[in-house]
Amino acid sequence: MFSFNKKAQVAPVAEDKVAGVYKRRQLGVLIATSFSYIGYYIIRLVFTTEQVSIMKNYGFDIGQIGLILSTFGVGYGIAKLFMGALADKSNARWFLAGGLYLSAFFNLLIGFTQNFFVILFLMLFIAITQSMGAPACQRQISIWFSKKTRGTAYSIWSSAHNAGAFFCVLSIELATFLFGGSLTMVFVTASVISIILATLMFFINTDKPETVGLPDIGTYSGYVEVDAKGEKTNKATTDMSIWKILVNSILLNKVVWLVTLTSMSFYIVRYGVMSWIPSYLPTKGFSVTWAKWLVGIFEVTAVPGVIILGMVSDFLDGRRAMICLISALGTLGCLTVYFTTGNHIALLIALFAMGTLIYAPITLVGLMINEAVPNYAVGLSSGFMGFFQYIFGETIATAVIGTLVRSYGWSMASNVIYGATIFAIILLIILVFEEKKIRAMEASVNH
Repeated sequence: MFSFNKKAQVAPVAEDKVAGVYKRRQLGVLIATSFSYIGYYIIRLVFTTEQVSIMKNYGFDIGQIGLILSTFGVGYGIAKLFMGALADKSNARWFLAGGLYLSAFFNLLIGFTQNFFVILFLMLFIAITQSMGAPACQRQISIWFSKKTRGTAYSIWSSAHNAGAFFCVLSIELATFLFGGSLTMVFVTASVISIILATLMFFINTDKPETVGLPDIGTYSGYVEVDAKGEKTNKATTDMSIWKILVNSILLNKVVWLVTLTSMSFYIVRYGVMSWIPSYLPTKGFSVTWAKWLVGIFEVTAVPGVIILGMVSDFLDGRRAMICLISALGTLGCLTVYFTTGNHIALLIALFAMGTLIYAPITLVGLMINEAVPNYAVGLSSGFMGFFQYIFGETIATAVIGTLVRSYGWSMASNVIYGATIFAIILLIILVFEEKKIRAMEASVNH
């Protein structure tokens, strides 16, 4: 899959048919990336969802489960950096499908072993192959959609992970119904569904416009985009080495660092709220069962709001940072209600509002970092940000907050989440002005 990025000799599409072919291919790419990512999330969450049954049937304790899950998180965060770089050098169509096939294969093997160490290593392999998904998807959306419509497309794709959580549970319930609660068949069913998705989506996906005789998105849309350094972004491939791209487009790019740290902060807020709903809400008088259901509701209710705010960012001519800043301020207000009120209705309203207010910025900052670099560095920028999201953001939100709650109670945990939100607000204020500079440079190029 790493050698499929060579330019193919394809006859250009007739000028009078370009628009129709482009729209059809764009729709195919959006469907393929969205449903492929649903497949990725089915694989990613099946072990997490079935952890209680695994402890009961395999004799694992919660410490062993935690080690397996943390192995995934660390492995995913590190691997995403490298896979992001490889995605830029590869055919995204093959890369995306290949990662899902491999993830499904390793997940399938988990169903046929009860050995803790074997499962630990298989989970590491799943983490590595899972890290191939997001960079490939983000690269395709960046090279197939212009800045004027990319916010909508990206938000629809990003919402696939919320849908993936639902379909993971659905696949588990299907396997339980068909195979009498067999844990082996739970893993087999999830893998089979994901393999079917990978195969179907492979056939409707397209790597990049040039491979099917279409012009690049900048030429087609008539809008020239520039990155944070004022350079045109439409070039999807380059002969530069990965190291040179990392230094020039990532490490020496101020906007990339600002967006990455903003995203890391939002991950602390995201996991700091979501991961602890089952433990925190019972302290407010909710039943344990109801608290668990609220995790899924928190995820699903965010989808419409995320897509709408993505569309709004397109309508506002790409003002992603402004939307994120408003969302962060709203999150701060909701957190105050969430951590101080004892009223169940007010608490639930704040929780559901945070679903949109947290996930919308997480989605849009992912888009912002892609738009801050040339198209040939989109995968690497995604991997770079993912490294900070999972190695630092998720770790602080789970391990650190868990330790603080155990020693000092929920008030200390809330301080960490407040601090991350305020830090994100400060960074976003700076990014609003940086984004304004980029828009001014694009305006001068396009007029």
